Parts: sequence; structure tokens; C-alpha cells
Amino acid sequence: MPTPADRLEAARSSGDPDVLRALVAVGLPFVDQALAENPRTPQDAPAALAAAPRGRCTAWNDNRLLRLLAEHPSADAPVLDVVLAAVAEQLAAGQRPYAAVIALAARVEVPAGRVRALGESAGASARVRGRVARVLAGRR
Repeated sequence: MPTPADRLEAARSSGDPDVLRALVAVGLPFVDQALAENPRTPQDAPAALAAAPRGRCTAWNDNRLLRLLAEHPSADAPVLDVVLAAVAEQLAAGQRPYAAVIALAARVEVPAGRVRALGESAGASARVRGRVARVLAGRR
């Protein structure tokens, strides 16, 4: 029986798509984050992580996972849409997923207007609004 440490190591270092897909179901926040950091994680795994219910652990872990998913190289438009919706939900709930907002702003797959709306939501700070504007201005 693999230990949590074994699962974390596999999530960090495995290149086997089947192993990485199986790890999505583990439900440990540190394994989810390692999967989101592993560039070899197949495209359907970030989609499953993005669709997973929030609140499995702390807001900090949820926000970090959202940022990592927004930055994942295989995150496509549907995954980014789910991440954007989760970030909007977190902002509305008084959480501060600011790093995820900035990561979404850097993704050209996400329409600028949708990211700008996150920066202008009631839960966003003036600093985040300014950073979103700068990142959007620097998009190519």
C-alpha cells in the first residue's frame, strides 16, 4: 500500500500518464499540488483537479492549487474556464486567490475582459487590479 509520501513522490516525478491520472483520485492537497506542478501531467488530470470541489482543505491550499492549475502548460481553455470560475467564487467568498488571478491574466487563452472582471470584483484589492492591468498590457 503506497504511503502519502510515495504518492507525493510519484506525483512530482512520474511521467507515466496512467499513474498521474490515478493520483488525481487520491484527494490529498499536497498530491494535487504536485500534479499541478508536474509538466508531464496529462491534460485531462488538470481538468479533473480544476473540477474537484473546493474546500477539501484550507483556503491557502485551494488558492495555491488554482494558481498552479492556471500556470500548468497543458491547461487548455476549458480548464482555465473552470479555474476562472473557482477564482471568482473564492473572491466572492472573501478569499484572496490573487496569485491565481495574476496567473490567469498571463494566459492568452483567457479573454482579457474576463480577467479584468476578476480584478474589479469586490474581493480584489487595488494592488491586484493594477497588477492585472500591467499583465494584460504585456500580453502578446
